[in-house]
Amino acid sequence: QVQLVESGGELVQAGDSLRVTCTASEGTIKTYTMGWFRQAPGQEREFVATISFSGGIKRYADSMKGRFTISRDNAKNTVYLETSSPKPEDTGIYYCAAGIRGVTSRKEDYDYWGQGTQVTVSS
Repeated sequence: QVQLVESGGELVQAGDSLRVTCTASEGTIKTYTMGWFRQAPGQEREFVATISFSGGIKRYADSMKGRFTISRDNAKNTVYLETSSPKPEDTGIYYCAAGIRGVTSRKEDYDYWGQGTQVTVSS
């Protein structure tokens, strides 16, 4: 079991760099696939990116490719999601999640979730 805590959400200008962080406050992430999802107001939670337990495999939602980068540091029990060019449509609550079913974009395949961190991108 693992407990996840996201941080780094803030108000940024479009085009500024942004990094959100997910750290395990209990347990270890090193055996889990880790994913990032986001939820905009009035929208369903959507997949952003996922990374295998070793970091060797990364997958992104088609609309996120080239703009977001997922990475992990198992020694620090932390996963990161970065973008160098956020857009107003990237506004939402960003959630990290841990699962054991391999790199997948399905919410149902993740077992543990953090509480989310709010990202707001102004134009």
